[in-house]
Formats: sequence, C-alpha cells, structure tokens
Amino acid sequence: MRVLQWFSTSVGSKILIGLTGLALVGFLIFHLAGNLLVFLGPASYNDHAHALISNPLVIPAELGLAAIFLLHVFKTIGHVLRGRAARPVRYNVKKWAGGASRKSLGSSTMIVSGLVTFAFVIVHLKTFKYGANYQVADQPAVRDLYRLLIEVFHRPADVVFYVICMIVIGLHLRHGISSAFQSIGVMPAGWTRAILASGLWLAVIIAFGFAVIPIAVYVFL
Repeated sequence: MRVLQWFSTSVGSKILIGLTGLALVGFLIFHLAGNLLVFLGPASYNDHAHALISNPLVIPAELGLAAIFLLHVFKTIGHVLRGRAARPVRYNVKKWAGGASRKSLGSSTMIVSGLVTFAFVIVHLKTFKYGANYQVADQPAVRDLYRLLIEVFHRPADVVFYVICMIVIGLHLRHGISSAFQSIGVMPAGWTRAILASGLWLAVIIAFGFAVIPIAVYVFL
C-alpha cells in the first residue's frame, strides 16, 4: 500500500512514467525488428507473426503491455496537470533556452504527441490486429498478415497517415527517452550529452524504421 501511495506522489509518478516509457521503447524496438521482416518476403513475415500469435503467453503479454501503455498515458497527463495547477499563471514570454537546456519542439509538444500516439495505437490495432483475417493458402492455420500489410499500404491515404504519425511519435521519443533516464535517476552529469545524443538517434531510428515500411511497400511491393 505504501508503494502505491509513493507512486502517486510527484517524484513517484515521474519514476513510474520513466520506467513505463522505457518499457514501451523496448517494445517498439522488438516490434520494429519484426515488421522489417516484410522485406524478406511473406513467409518470413507471416512465420514471425504466427509464432507470436500462437504463443500461449501472448494474451498475458498483450494485457501487460496495454496496462503499461495506459499507466504511462494517465500518469503523464496527471503529472502535467499537477504541474500546471502548481503554476496557474503562465509565463508571458516563452523563449528557447540555450546552453544545457533541453527545451525543444519535442519537449514542448509532449501531451499533443502523446495523444496522437494514443489515437494511432487505436487505429493501428483496428487496422491490423482486428483487420481482414486472410489465411495463407497452403497453411490455413496461419494468418496472412503480409497480404493485409500490402493491401493497407497500397492506399495513399494510409501511407500518409502512418508516416505523419511516425514523425510525431519520433518527436515524442526524441524528448521522452532522455527524460525517462533522468526521471529514474540514471543520468549522471558526465553522461548527459551521451544520453541525449543516444536518445535522439534511437528516436530517429525507430521513427524512420517504421515510416520507411509503408513508403517502401507502396513504391516497391
């Protein structure tokens, strides 16, 4: 009970936001690796997807992931609202700070980019997890997600939507990854520059990796 009470405090909430954020980044890396199998052909992509879907631990894993995602969303919103309530009068003038400041477009739009990410996840699940249930011709027990992916990303509107969402998510990650390390207290002063750079490049790699898939499918596949 005391642990739950502590996580409801400002410091506890920041740590919980950081931990859940890093867990979600880990999932994104794993998910990206699986999605990139589309470039190896339908067999590799569908076999990977089927191995995950048929795993008996998939339902507990999905429930756990959903809990982490929702906890991250609601804790972040609560933390921001608490901060605004503590400073009801907003600054008259806002400036981009220099020096060691980490003020950026990503940090200034975290709530907006987070809400876009939330909406994207809903659309993504509706499109792929609960989308058309094609079966592989010679393996009726295997869902043909490759066919669904090709079908979806041959629609220009879907390609544009996914690419824009990936740019927004990249902005969210650009600030969120380094902030997560700071929140959980593992950003020593001497490592700040390296962690900021690593967070930036990891955000770029994740966003670019996901964005390139719909573009490549539309143009080449």
